[in-house]
Amino acid sequence: MPLTASSRRDFLSHGVRLTAAGSLMMAGMSSAARPDTPPVSSTPPPAVAHYQLLNVRLEEGFERDGAEIVATRTALYDITIKEGKFSAISAAGQARQPALPQWDAGGALLLPRTRDMHIHLDKTFYGGPWQAPRPRQGKTIMDMIAREQVLIPQLLPTSQARAEALIGLLQSKGSTEARSHCNIDPVSGLKSLEHLQMALANHSAFRCEIVAFPQHGLLHSQVDGLMREAMQLGVQYVGGLDPTNVDGAMQASLDAMFRIALDYDRGVDIHLHETSAAGVAAIQYMIATIARNPQLKGKVTLSHGFALATLEGKALDEIIAGMAEQQMSVASTIPIGKLTMPLPQLQAAGVTVMTGTDSVIDHWSPFGTGSMLEKANLYAQLYRGSDEFGLSRALHIATGGILPLANSGERQWPQLQDEASMMLVDASCSAEAVARIAPVRATFQRGTPVFSA
Repeated sequence: MPLTASSRRDFLSHGVRLTAAGSLMMAGMSSAARPDTPPVSSTPPPAVAHYQLLNVRLEEGFERDGAEIVATRTALYDITIKEGKFSAISAAGQARQPALPQWDAGGALLLPRTRDMHIHLDKTFYGGPWQAPRPRQGKTIMDMIAREQVLIPQLLPTSQARAEALIGLLQSKGSTEARSHCNIDPVSGLKSLEHLQMALANHSAFRCEIVAFPQHGLLHSQVDGLMREAMQLGVQYVGGLDPTNVDGAMQASLDAMFRIALDYDRGVDIHLHETSAAGVAAIQYMIATIARNPQLKGKVTLSHGFALATLEGKALDEIIAGMAEQQMSVASTIPIGKLTMPLPQLQAAGVTVMTGTDSVIDHWSPFGTGSMLEKANLYAQLYRGSDEFGLSRALHIATGGILPLANSGERQWPQLQDEASMMLVDASCSAEAVARIAPVRATFQRGTPVFSA
């Protein structure tokens, strides 16, 4: 639609200008427009154990107008990486070592790496031809499982290649760690797991925990034996799925899941989508089970947990207190819908909250991008973090709690000898990176570059 005179004025008044080529540019938003920003290097970062990153932007503190935080102060630094850790951090230009390989970051902002703590690397459409999910209206979860039983044999021949493509996408968005659920079902047996483990072996710099996931129901699909074989193959977590809606026997399903975890000394990460009273009862039963089996304390993750969004007041406070006491964690995709997850309340009580993609594209959803900065952006929008401080704090959901500045404004990351797992983004500060979902210029895992734009 062409711009009218009034609409042009509106665009210009908000800092947007139209170039001669007819494209829109955000005035003042590009890191290249800052006077202290050197030109970025056109070569990839060095893949060596000891090198220097030059002209890296680090956050130094908050700027205030009275009591209000209104901006973030930054400066350029040269950073030395040695054996995967930060070995020196100095003002740009003051301690350069020409004998070392060097890479000019061109004023890009350094942020901690992100983590995708709920994804399904094993059954994605990503890396293949476009394929939208089929209509969901009127379909139950059992209908979706039946559809998956047809799809899995079609996806298996290319599942390793697709998983590797998806790992590459996550790295390009700043993630160097993930927790992937992997189907354990009668259709694929242990083949999905075998292919995922081969994909991960080809990407050893990508840290990934695996959850053995009985997508078709632990009891319903009778995969207890296959789940136990998966544990013997080194899987770190026992998964589960909607014990009432899918397995039809809440206590028996949860008992079977926990029994495998106890027998093999593994963690638990269960998908719980149920929003009925049965979902609340399942969470209460899990809390009680952990209390009876202290070896599970701190090792149980509730993925989704939509039933929590149906509670309020005393009922919500009590169940959150129980989760906190048993050191449960929550993995949430930060969903948009009729119900809003009580993520800030969980965190305030001491419950660890993580986020993840869930699906980039598969037969469940086509909307994932693989960006955890996008999840931080969504967190800020849902929980009213639109100011400089709130935006900067929202980054925590993507990084596993690591933030460049403490709440009081002191720089707390990076510190000498911290692991150099990080990303360089085109933004002036964390708040801008979250609000604008800043493009990632480079991603490093323990100092090794795994992606560069």
